[in-house]
Amino acid sequence: MNRYDEAKNLYAALGVDTDAALDALKDVCISVHCWQGDDVIGFDCGESLSGGIQTTGNYPGRARTPQELMADLDKAFSLMPGKKKLNLHASYAIFEDGERAERNKLEPKHFCKWIDFAKARGMGIDFNPTFFAHPMVKDNLTLSSPDETVRRYWVEHGQACIRISEAFAEETGVPCVMNIWIPDGCKDIPGDRLGPRARFKQSLDEILSVPYDKSKVYVTLESKVFGIGLESYTVGSAEFCLSYSAKNGITPLMDNGHYHPTEVVSDKISSLLLFNDKIALHVTRPVRWDSDHVVLFDDETREIAKEIVRNDALDRVFIATDYFDASINRISAWITGMRNVQKALLFALLQPNDKLKALQDAADMTALMVLQEELKTAPFGDVWQEYLRRENVKADYLSEIKDYEKKVLVNRV
Repeated sequence: MNRYDEAKNLYAALGVDTDAALDALKDVCISVHCWQGDDVIGFDCGESLSGGIQTTGNYPGRARTPQELMADLDKAFSLMPGKKKLNLHASYAIFEDGERAERNKLEPKHFCKWIDFAKARGMGIDFNPTFFAHPMVKDNLTLSSPDETVRRYWVEHGQACIRISEAFAEETGVPCVMNIWIPDGCKDIPGDRLGPRARFKQSLDEILSVPYDKSKVYVTLESKVFGIGLESYTVGSAEFCLSYSAKNGITPLMDNGHYHPTEVVSDKISSLLLFNDKIALHVTRPVRWDSDHVVLFDDETREIAKEIVRNDALDRVFIATDYFDASINRISAWITGMRNVQKALLFALLQPNDKLKALQDAADMTALMVLQEELKTAPFGDVWQEYLRRENVKADYLSEIKDYEKKVLVNRV
């Protein structure tokens, strides 16, 4: 008997079918963010990163061109098990023959190479308007700006992105999640909190006035608690974004780095599932704040996954990764984070959830605690290795990454 068979029998004694868990995991699609590969620089205007976010580190090998970024994504994808989507920001438009287009004038043709890339790999594309790192971000404001020229520019950008998102869905045959996040806010105490939020609401109304097929495009709205340079006031707060999403029938998106350090997204998922057909997540790892560290197989990532699985919501939650670390090998960062999201989902699928719920309903909190602790040392690793084997993906990815670094990345100077 091999190690997987032994693990299978042990989990069966706990009431868990490991084969069913593996079958469920292979059908979960996770959206992989492109911006880990080039430190969120993009290809459209070369502006330095802004909007309360920051990439730190100078590890060699950053992708500098669309071709390099696609090559790096391919290397990362080859070492990731499971189903994947490509998650793009609008700033990754690819212009040819000297053509340039302002962000409010972007069209599907500016992403045709990404469409070809995704179709060739049998995957869909998710999309994000890029409301940062651009000269038209004035005084840390975009959609909430009192300057009508600025506000109108970014409204038109959001409208253009809806049209592009629908083109992605039509071309790939996979629905597109289009996420709106703005960096708007104040470094110090504002004199007016209501006015910017009223303008933000008006801007969102105008963006959503563009006709689109809601079976093809899921518009999501992402909140944030604060950012660098925006410490005292964020226009798109959690209360604003949840209220707007509920009132206007779009999908709320939670980034687990976008809350106070004492808050956890895992505790919020069940509430949102009660009131929304779909919800969306950006999975990252905050260290003290929204620092976007590589996702680990840590307590909160596991709790997030458990809330999705135990509430039978794998088909109701759009899961995407979102972090950027320039201090380590960027391809390793992609793979490590993606695998850890999948590990967390597998760990959740290997829980005897009906039994855990029954113990809680019976108020047998003693037995509940004991069983939860026993599960922590169950042979999860052997089931994970079986998943990699079935997906024909190597367990050791570091050696292949190091070889790619020696042959490819070190030549990028």
